This record gives sequence, structure tokens and C-alpha cells, in this order.
Amino acid sequence: MSVIAYVLIQTEVGKAAHVAEQVAKIQGVVSAEDVTGPYDVIVRAESSSVDELGKMVVSRVQLIEGITRTLTCPVVNL
Repeated sequence: MSVIAYVLIQTEVGKAAHVAEQVAKIQGVVSAEDVTGPYDVIVRAESSSVDELGKMVVSRVQLIEGITRTLTCPVVNL
């Protein structure tokens, strides 16, 4: 069973397109879209476990230049 999550990303001004392009290259990222509103990029990601998801966000996503903050929202099936 895989873990699906949305990662909401805030970026520096003018960096959203670059961030979305770089995040989309990460293994496990299904999509990365520029959006308007309080977040600049929304990512849909999949991983084999919550731990793997956390490692992806901390060791890959958050290291991309231009990202100022992330919020990871795992999908739950109620």
C-alpha cells in the first residue's frame, strides 16, 4: 500500500516556476503545479511509507533553492 500526500510549498518571489520544475524531477512526485494563493506550488507525491515520504520531503524537496516553507498533507481514506 502506498502513501499519497500533497506537499504545499511557499517560495521566494518569482521562484515558483523554477521550484515546480525541479520538484517534478524527484522520484515519487506525481505532479507539481504552480498555483495562486497562500502557496505557490502544490505537489502530489507517492511513497511506500510515511517514513519514505518524510525522507523525500526533507532530503530532496526542501533542499531546492527558492523554497521557504513546506506543509505535507498525507491523504487519508475515511
